[in-house]
Amino acid sequence: MSKIVIIEDTETIREELKTFLITYGFEAIAPTNFENIIQETLNEAPDLILLDINLPIFDGYYICREIRKQSDVPIIVVTSRDNEMDELMSMNLGADDFVTKPYNTQILLARIETILRRVQGSSMRDTLVYNDLKLNLSNGSVTYKGEKAELTKNEIKILSCLYKNKGKIVSRDDLMDFMWNADVFVDDNNLSVNVTRLRKKLEALGMEKNIETRRGLGYILP
Repeated sequence: MSKIVIIEDTETIREELKTFLITYGFEAIAPTNFENIIQETLNEAPDLILLDINLPIFDGYYICREIRKQSDVPIIVVTSRDNEMDELMSMNLGADDFVTKPYNTQILLARIETILRRVQGSSMRDTLVYNDLKLNLSNGSVTYKGEKAELTKNEIKILSCLYKNKGKIVSRDDLMDFMWNADVFVDDNNLSVNVTRLRKKLEALGMEKNIETRRGLGYILP
């Protein structure tokens, strides 16, 4: 279920949007306190943001710019401002789309779904998933049940090789060949050190059973 944060100060519009999105199967978050709206929104880790421009404390332009410094989450500006300069400024600040009020809810829905399909399709190509463990190749991170860790280049290559052979034993020679072909040189001792570090990171995330050693054969993701 995709999560959408609605940053809108007009209560009727905010509640109507929330109800509408929930009806169509989204998780909708509609904050009412705008003092820390930027960090609160980022903390929700939404899949998409609907952002008004005319807001208390910070306007939508400032919020869009600050969010874009920390996140690539899709942003659709939904506003009563309808001139070309507002649209141009929004897009220059990193918004993905610009919708003017009053809007047709079905058209807004179509735009939301189009952006989510594009972004999530791209994300899926960059993400490997196995037993609740998600390896994001684009940002070099691994996530397990909501906990996240950053990986080194060697750790990413080791884990991605085991992912591609999930459920199968990968010999140490094959693993080193894979990394050498990927322009990451790792000798035998270095491989052991990197696997040990990777195991500890996965254990710290709460994944107790992760990379297994099969003596004389190699490694496997069970």
